[in-house]
Amino acid sequence: MSDDTIRLVTVGRILRRRWRLLAVLVVVGALAGYGVSSLFPPRYTASASVLLPGQWEQRELLTQVEIATSSSVVDRAGDTLGWSGVSDSELRDRVSAEMADGNIIKISGTADTPERAQRLSDEVAQQFVTYAARIANGTTDPDGATGPEALRRQVKRTNERITDLAEAADPGQTVESVQARTELEKLRTALQDAMEKLEETDQAHGRGSMVVMGPSPRPTGEAPPTRTQLVGGGALLFFVLAVVGHLAAARVNRRLRLEPEIVAALGAALLGTVDVPAERRAGRPKARGARARLRRLLGVDTRWDLPVPSASGDEAGRRLRYRRVCARLRERAPALRRLLVVVPDDDEVARRAAGQLADEAAGDPLLRLVEVSVPRPMVPDRGTESGVLVVLSAGARTAEELAGVAEACADGGHEVVGVVIAEAVRARPAEPVRRPVEPVVAAAPVPDHATGGSA
Repeated sequence: MSDDTIRLVTVGRILRRRWRLLAVLVVVGALAGYGVSSLFPPRYTASASVLLPGQWEQRELLTQVEIATSSSVVDRAGDTLGWSGVSDSELRDRVSAEMADGNIIKISGTADTPERAQRLSDEVAQQFVTYAARIANGTTDPDGATGPEALRRQVKRTNERITDLAEAADPGQTVESVQARTELEKLRTALQDAMEKLEETDQAHGRGSMVVMGPSPRPTGEAPPTRTQLVGGGALLFFVLAVVGHLAAARVNRRLRLEPEIVAALGAALLGTVDVPAERRAGRPKARGARARLRRLLGVDTRWDLPVPSASGDEAGRRLRYRRVCARLRERAPALRRLLVVVPDDDEVARRAAGQLADEAAGDPLLRLVEVSVPRPMVPDRGTESGVLVVLSAGARTAEELAGVAEACADGGHEVVGVVIAEAVRARPAEPVRRPVEPVVAAAPVPDHATGGSA
């Protein structure tokens, strides 16, 4: 598995063999998402639209968006609302703005109730329009008159002052009085011309005052992420992490699968490979305690990355493999008459293969089965046995574990004379026994008078 490409069939195998664990993790993820949603109160978002008449460049619209969320606008809105317990920095975090089509800026406000969200967005929009108008008119003083209106007022006051000066001049026809009145009229005319040009320039530019396009609609649903989204996101996150964890564990798996690697780790010759019909509970260790029962309940007591057993031949073909292994064992060590068969205690397939191998050997040589714990292997000391035969499944042990088994055999004074690899296969369904077809015997014709008396 560590060198294989991760394919959809691998993910499908995880789903098929670890569905109980995945279901439990999905439920745990959903509960975690529900817990996170309980820590954050529901939020509601309302949006108000502000129209910017005229022609605006892209960078100018971006500038207006920044102005809408500036502290000058949001802080004035907060002062007007007067909400207790909400600081200016928190209020700025709840306000956002973005550009929309048609020179429209959408200002959004988020609050804990729909009513407050609506009030916040409307107030920020109004404060933005007021503040933007002050900036365009050259002042940010909220109390003073600004813009063209202030200029008109100043021109009006100037015209009144010119009239006063003209009336105060010598009403006579002296040269000085005529010149003074002439200069005052020129000044009045110049001011009127300047105002007309200013108005023409504003009209040519095509810009008018910003307009709030009505009150923002009151929100009817929570702003994301909602409780449902958090619950679903937690379940999906735990599911993805579980699948990725399985794939990562499979990629770093160091269990040996190839026969040359297994033989090299044990330092013995390979005598052959035998087939063991797979059973539903094969490879499942016996439950010992609450922890083992929990592992069995979750379906993690068996490995998920084992390949699907391949199809096998008939019973005669499988027994032939066992007899060939026994024959190779006799040829390799003809003087050996008693052997220990070492099998991992959690390898059900190897245990069944060792039992079948002992039956086929029929005492030549005499095989005695010994189960060892692979994490801490312990092999009995040498007695009447002349060697050790190791039987195990492929892809179940690492090189370090097999080396530990070989060292345990050497500590017991045994020599590993051979290795037998057991593979789980799918047995063919037994064919129904066909009964021999009995030949149909034609009945002899019976005369009509056979059932009656003599004619």
